Amino acid sequence: MSFDKITVVINTFHSEDKINECIDSIPSQLAVVVIENSNNNSFKNKLENKYSNVRCYLAGDNLGYGKGNNLGLSKVKTKFALILNPDAKLEKDAIKQFFNSADEAKDFSIIGPAIQDEFNDTNNFTDKDLYQVDYLKGFAMFLNLEEFRDIGYFDENFFIYLEETDLCKRIKNQNKKIYLDKRIKITHLGGSSHNKDIDYEMELSRNWHWMWSKFYFNKKHYGFLYSLMSVSGNLFSSLFKIIFFTLMFNKKKRRIYSQRFSGLLNSIVGKKSWYRPKIIIN
Repeated sequence: MSFDKITVVINTFHSEDKINECIDSIPSQLAVVVIENSNNNSFKNKLENKYSNVRCYLAGDNLGYGKGNNLGLSKVKTKFALILNPDAKLEKDAIKQFFNSADEAKDFSIIGPAIQDEFNDTNNFTDKDLYQVDYLKGFAMFLNLEEFRDIGYFDENFFIYLEETDLCKRIKNQNKKIYLDKRIKITHLGGSSHNKDIDYEMELSRNWHWMWSKFYFNKKHYGFLYSLMSVSGNLFSSLFKIIFFTLMFNKKKRRIYSQRFSGLLNSIVGKKSWYRPKIIIN
């Protein structure tokens, strides 16, 4: 195991409450690149003063998951990169096991932990510890960077949601390999990489982008008509719930379903993924 062969990339947005626990779980010998999606110089200075192995770059704007990670990957000079969410924490020997897995599956594009969701349900498709899959989630992705030279990294049209699924599909289309390993232990809280005081704004953003990304992903890979059929239920359900919660005088719920409807409609008519959470910094 050689620590100079891997760089950790963490994409953050108002993650001050989460990031320290994440970085504390990373061996201090590893280089860490943090992309902060704001102009928060205080955040940058605190991180770089506390951790000698961390370099924090301020994006100056909210780039989203794919574009933010692409920026982070552009700073990487090592053979491997580990994309890690700020609400993820490496358990003991996780980095060592990533290297062991890389030695076993030398032709891999991505390796991830077998526990793939916030409920810690282990994927048990096989008795093997290391096994191939069609896709994985984006909270912890160990990348063999040489494998991405011909296909690139994330599609920056996505802001959040399905960008890692899109990347995995493009990898599989090129007959490249994705693995999960049951021996790699990473705790992932899921949906909590930001500070709690912006929960509602992030909820509005998630609902808008989930619907936008769902239509865009299906249109990209399966065509417009298939995608339109796949979201028709979501479209009518959102419209019905807007009317229902308006009649119930429930403004918060009405706004959430208005976001879902808006995200879908914008994606259907071909508009870019433009919505951003409205965060006021005191």
